[in-house]
Amino acid sequence: MATENKNLSDYDKASIPNASNYRFGIVVSEWNDTITEGLYKGAYDALIENGVDDNNIIRWDVPGSFELIYGCKKMQEQMVNAVIAIGSVIQGETKHFDFVCEGVTQGIKDLNVMRETPVIFCVLTDNNIQQSIDRSGGKHGNKGTEAAIAAIKMAELRENK
Repeated sequence: MATENKNLSDYDKASIPNASNYRFGIVVSEWNDTITEGLYKGAYDALIENGVDDNNIIRWDVPGSFELIYGCKKMQEQMVNAVIAIGSVIQGETKHFDFVCEGVTQGIKDLNVMRETPVIFCVLTDNNIQQSIDRSGGKHGNKGTEAAIAAIKMAELRENK
């Protein structure tokens, strides 16, 4: 397991670019909201901790993870420096899990290839609810924190490279 011995919330603040002049969009799936709210909190707190003003964080909610693609596409039009897509898909008894995970992954990839504003993939694709809890503020930290740090680094790359 990739997160077995890693805390997703750990990062070296000294290595993070100054984010005070950046605007971020966060698109959050309402499905599995106990998980996605935890991920949002991790992302939001990390952005604030790294100098982003509350007024420079735009949050939009969408019904489910599949709708993240359209939400992120529209968010890219909002003069933000990076977008974070937050969702949670938990394995069930049908192939629906596979179709949603594949579609969301490819959709977010397509937005990154075709457009200038980076979209950070913060969609948990876990086998069970406990794995999701562990990665949204539980024993493995918070994937939302990790996504916010990636968003800051990608905003810096977009603006200065």
